[in-house]
Amino acid sequence: MKKIAVLNDLSGMGKCSLTAAIPVISVMGVQACPLPTAVLSNQTGYASYFWDDYTDRMEAIMDEWQKREFKPDGIYTGFLAGEAQAEKILAFFDRFCGKETLVLVDPVLGDQGHTYGIYTVGLCERMRELARRAQVITPNLTEALLLLYGKVEMEERWEKLSTLNGREYLEEIENIAGLLEERFSLRAAVITGVDYLEDVEHLYNGNARQVSGGQIRKVQESANVQENSNDQQDVKNQPDGNDRESGNNLQIGNLVWENGRCSWVFSRKYGGSYSGTGDLFASVLSAGLVKGLAMEECVKRAVNFLSKAIHDAVVENQDRNDGVCFETYLYELSDFSAEGRTK
Repeated sequence: MKKIAVLNDLSGMGKCSLTAAIPVISVMGVQACPLPTAVLSNQTGYASYFWDDYTDRMEAIMDEWQKREFKPDGIYTGFLAGEAQAEKILAFFDRFCGKETLVLVDPVLGDQGHTYGIYTVGLCERMRELARRAQVITPNLTEALLLLYGKVEMEERWEKLSTLNGREYLEEIENIAGLLEERFSLRAAVITGVDYLEDVEHLYNGNARQVSGGQIRKVQESANVQENSNDQQDVKNQPDGNDRESGNNLQIGNLVWENGRCSWVFSRKYGGSYSGTGDLFASVLSAGLVKGLAMEECVKRAVNFLSKAIHDAVVENQDRNDGVCFETYLYELSDFSAEGRTK
């Protein structure tokens, strides 16, 4: 059985980090091997929490794994508390990455044009080092700009992006994804959680469209989903995407840039943001990566899975800190057909 080393924190409540990753990776037919970076009573979006930092204990766990000649097929890293923890992850790569090891990095640094409290110039540089060792990264738009340009230029470019709309806005994001792939020598870059307040069916007529450079854009209409909420930070509620008075329908887009081709997976967005959705999303991608699925197929699976989990959380009026109702739909991730596999 294939194995993925999952380097993330363990939060007893909030359905995020390891408690989100382990069931998803497992049901997809891959063994999840957790290496906790910290143990928390609950994720940090709650009013209070207990935190036991495991940074100084990570090396002892690595030593035991090395004694057992542990050879993961994949490595997935999520939220990191600072530069020292990032250094431990880089040391883990040195010790356990083989030629065939597939690495997915979720570079948690900020969102909506702002950096998180954990952000430092040094942490950003360490995230770049992690990205250079990865095959796939899953930043949101803010994090993509931070990886490319740093904080000051990210803020300037975010302001410019906010003045764009329609195809011009999407094409600029495609350019950013292409730069990520080139700069970090990636197999795929997935830019997550792009808000888009236009009719995507009208924009692309619901079909794949050939554009310059052999790139493909594809729109998939799915159920409602807001997929990228970085779990360790307080996230403000987002507006309801179904604006009945204005007639606007807010869409959430995920851009997949893979081997020089790009595609969009859109779905309608409604309700607020929820703890753990980014971890669930990246977990589907990491398991799909080691199973041989193309990233576009993984993103479609993740969006369809999360849309139902978020729908149930909204219906049940679940607090955003408690996460989404994903357990009911785990079985849908166990079905792997030949369709979508990389050649």
